[in-house]
Amino acid sequence: MRDYGWELSTAIVLFHEAIARRLGLNAAEHKALGLIVRSGPLPTGTLAPELGVGATAVTAIVDRLVRAGYVRREPDPTDRRRVLLVADQSRAPDLSGIFADLGREMNAFMAGYDEHKMAAIVDYLENTIRVLKAQTAKLAEQP
Repeated sequence: MRDYGWELSTAIVLFHEAIARRLGLNAAEHKALGLIVRSGPLPTGTLAPELGVGATAVTAIVDRLVRAGYVRREPDPTDRRRVLLVADQSRAPDLSGIFADLGREMNAFMAGYDEHKMAAIVDYLENTIRVLKAQTAKLAEQP
């Protein structure tokens, strides 16, 4: 039997690696940039658990994003002890074309699924995300 979980996981990782390479980043840096862009100014400390990495790894990721000009560190105006990560909107990469193509292709084949099949797919995806986040957190806690 095919290992669809492994195939899906690999396809997603390789897709994001290809996007990241266009930006001069790796997949972890690309995902970090996406989190910062989507969340607005983000305290450095909240990025590590979102990415499932330790403080040292997140520092290296942020350093790379800062050097690439995608992100800057700014003092938190409400707590000067904290540093916020702010995406430089003038340098934000325009990935709309890539994701528009992906969305079009995904929507084209998904249009063939009825309401019951879509409910099963949504259930699968929600549970897969939940399990993956839990397993990522567990792995990040282990030495």
